[in-house]
Amino acid sequence: MHDVCLVSCEHGGNRVPKIYRSLFSGAGDLLQSHRGYDIGALAFARRLAESLGVPLHVNGVTRLLVDTNRSQSSRTLFSEFSRNLPAFCRKSILDNYYHPYRRVVEAEVSAAIASGARVVHLSVHSFTPVFAGLVRKADIGLLYDPRRRAELLLCREWQHRLQREAPGLRVLCNDPYRGTSDSVVTALRRGHEGESYLGIEIEINQKFPQVDPNRWRCLQALLVATCPLRVSGS
Repeated sequence: MHDVCLVSCEHGGNRVPKIYRSLFSGAGDLLQSHRGYDIGALAFARRLAESLGVPLHVNGVTRLLVDTNRSQSSRTLFSEFSRNLPAFCRKSILDNYYHPYRRVVEAEVSAAIASGARVVHLSVHSFTPVFAGLVRKADIGLLYDPRRRAELLLCREWQHRLQREAPGLRVLCNDPYRGTSDSVVTALRRGHEGESYLGIEIEINQKFPQVDPNRWRCLQALLVATCPLRVSGS
């Protein structure tokens, strides 16, 4: 069995489709914040996908309209800007922005597995340094399902490589979120066995892209150089 890798970025942008712009009147600062999108995530996702020579799937619509990294039953699928829209409007948002993104990622995963490959899916995200008044401990978080040994081993290897090259970097596993929390990779795990699908979420502290551009470039280079994968896309 050969490996096929793909990279995705579910919160890659803060675009508001024209038809919904009136909903966000006066919310420009919020759209530019961590609530509007994952700051820095798209830049690294592009660099990672290019270095691996694999496909990149990006959702550029703001998560404040609909969160493509959440299940349809999630209370945060829609934000305060969109959750009170009429049911037919919310269905239209799902039909136009949520389902198309999720279906493309799922189709690529399923096609690769059907061809006999093992899929390694790297889902790139970032997180705010301070949340609910608490300073986050992690610089880098590697999220996985601890019941899936291949995911555990890959994340532990990446963590080891990063800490060997940058001993002061705080690389934590399943932090600041649990690897089994609601997400695209969690949904895909339900349809694919651990032998054929690995879903890894990479979480980057936004203090890097927000505060120090030089350090941010160095961190991206370090993440790419230490990545345990050297595979090609389908």
